[in-house]
Amino acid sequence: MEDAYRFHRCLVGGTFDRFHAGHRLLLGAAERQAAHLEIHITSDRMADTKAANIESFETRREHLLQWIEQHAPRRGTVFELNDSQGPAPEHPSADCIVATPETRGQCEHINVLRKANNLQPLHIIEVEHLADHCGGIISSSRIRNGKIDTEGHPWVSSTMAQNVLLMHPGLDQELKTPMGTLFEGPEDAPDIAMYAALEDRSLGQNMLIAVGDVTVRTMLEIDIIPDIALIDGQTKRTQLPEHELVDASSFAHSLSAENPPGTLTPSLLMALEKAIDEEEPCLIHVEGEEDLAPLYAHLLAPIGSIVVYGQPAQGVVVQLTSLATKERCRRLLEYFEVE
Repeated sequence: MEDAYRFHRCLVGGTFDRFHAGHRLLLGAAERQAAHLEIHITSDRMADTKAANIESFETRREHLLQWIEQHAPRRGTVFELNDSQGPAPEHPSADCIVATPETRGQCEHINVLRKANNLQPLHIIEVEHLADHCGGIISSSRIRNGKIDTEGHPWVSSTMAQNVLLMHPGLDQELKTPMGTLFEGPEDAPDIAMYAALEDRSLGQNMLIAVGDVTVRTMLEIDIIPDIALIDGQTKRTQLPEHELVDASSFAHSLSAENPPGTLTPSLLMALEKAIDEEEPCLIHVEGEEDLAPLYAHLLAPIGSIVVYGQPAQGVVVQLTSLATKERCRRLLEYFEVE
């Protein structure tokens, strides 16, 4: 079998967070040229120093094992990587290594160390980055930041950006079902449900998005300022009295959006995009209704964000933004009709 390949053993190292098309391209380049693939995944300790919201080592390892099973059965092994170079400088049987343009320099340094250890240099297989559909590259960081999916497609389509979307009546029941975890509490004391909802959440590391006047006002009353708040001056489609309106002075920035009931508009989408890019808390005043805003909020928000909204007469709903959440929102929006 080994005679069919140019190299005996190829080393591959990386974090492999949110396993994506770029990872498959990198691994495919190694698989086609080497009889054996030795893949080293950064440990949780190392990954935590790179960025927040990186998947656990076990999750990342499982994705790679699935890829090996499909594309290189019995030819690949996976190890934990606990330092930047791993075994490459002293590996006696490896003869090649995979690199991207920005890691080629590290691989060349590894070859300097191998020479000092009286070992042959590793052949460097350089793999160019895979372009996404937004003009950038497919990377774990862009996926974590909520910009693209694992295939490089934007979460927000041109149809959403350019058209008013009308909710299909057939979605009414599904959208009334809490999209997340419901924390129950009395309607006349919304702080009870809110305390329960946010008690164990690490708000310092996650973007917090609050939807609805009662939800936002309750957070402010318990000294929590959401990163993004969407209000329409109503509750249950009834105008709030002045003394129950949200105090806008708690927010550094204020935006406006038009969004009639039962719709999602480019105006709302644009306001959310701007708010997500702000570094200080932002309040979005919606002329119309913000009930459907969580669908757009999840599509735009970074992985790990928390979207909170009220469930009438029941309590507070909390939903973590994940790839699965984004997929569900995109699927639901496919049923909306263009006005």
